Amino acid sequence: MNITMDIRELRKQLGDTQSEFAERYNIPFRTIQNWENGVRKPPEYILELLGRRIKDDLVNKKAKVLPKYNANKWNLPKRGEFVGAISWLKAVKKCLGENVVFALDEALMCQGNFGGRSDEYIIWVYGNDNLSNYNGVVVIGNHVSQLNINEKNGLKFTDFNRTLSDALANESILDMQGTIEALSRYYYTNGESFNGLSVAPEYQDRFEVLTNEAIEYYDE
Repeated sequence: MNITMDIRELRKQLGDTQSEFAERYNIPFRTIQNWENGVRKPPEYILELLGRRIKDDLVNKKAKVLPKYNANKWNLPKRGEFVGAISWLKAVKKCLGENVVFALDEALMCQGNFGGRSDEYIIWVYGNDNLSNYNGVVVIGNHVSQLNINEKNGLKFTDFNRTLSDALANESILDMQGTIEALSRYYYTNGESFNGLSVAPEYQDRFEVLTNEAIEYYDE
């Protein structure tokens, strides 16, 4: 299979139109058309970088809907039965296994950037698809780079930058309160600056909106 066909097929596997694919990777629409039609050939280094991103995105799929309670699934420990988020997450990990990587709100709890909710039900993770056999678990991806994983208190979780990108990718079904609260804490403990934070280009505009909301968060 030639390079132009590779790009076309990978785009189709993502389920993207040419315009969506262009927006996802911040590539001009006309360039995507030229590549797929064989008018131009992408430089090898661009092809390699793009290939890595595409393969990662093929594995790490955005969640579509939140799970509803299913009596045929296993139940995890309830948040309200534990004092503190970390003790609860340790109990959850004991059920889900050593390799689970907490994401989104649970990652923010591990980082100490979000206290969570007393009635927490949804649990966001990276791991095997069979983890969704537990009520409330949303597997947003099967793999995440070790470079984006932190470990503390015996728990593995995504770092802040990866957590932000995941939040923006799943914003349509995610309660963004935790993300905004975490951004606000970062801003005020980092000399009123967001330096050090970065998200994928396709989320940059929305990220800027969130940072403005975060600055005003504790003033409300």
